[in-house]
Amino acid sequence: MPYKLTISPKPTYLHAIVTGLNNPETVKRYLEGIRRACTARRCFRVLVEERLEGPRLGTMDVFQIAAEESSRAQGFFEAVAYVDVNAEGDLMKFAETVAVNRGIPVTVFPSVREAEEWLLGNGGRGSREHGPAGATNLSG
Repeated sequence: MPYKLTISPKPTYLHAIVTGLNNPETVKRYLEGIRRACTARRCFRVLVEERLEGPRLGTMDVFQIAAEESSRAQGFFEAVAYVDVNAEGDLMKFAETVAVNRGIPVTVFPSVREAEEWLLGNGGRGSREHGPAGATNLSG
């Protein structure tokens, strides 16, 4: 099952919605698609709404993807608000930590609404403060 990436431009960020099968290849491909969309629109603040179906990725897959994709995106994004609507446990927080430790300004949120509020506020603009409802921005 192929994935579908829908990009909706907002006044101050891009909203990327991805659907399809949850596997490492899909995740890598949609992240590349988001980088291309940001470059084409010259907008480097993005809300990623992941709606992939199927079993969740394992810890090693998550680590490898977060580490590899972080190296490709270093210095690229101003802010990334990330929502995995099918997330289970703390694996997305782990991915956030891996990416933040590699210089990516990403914050994981439990809902699109909270991610939007963060992006519309001071989200990703050098703040080390907590976002809404316990989300944490650890970027510098």
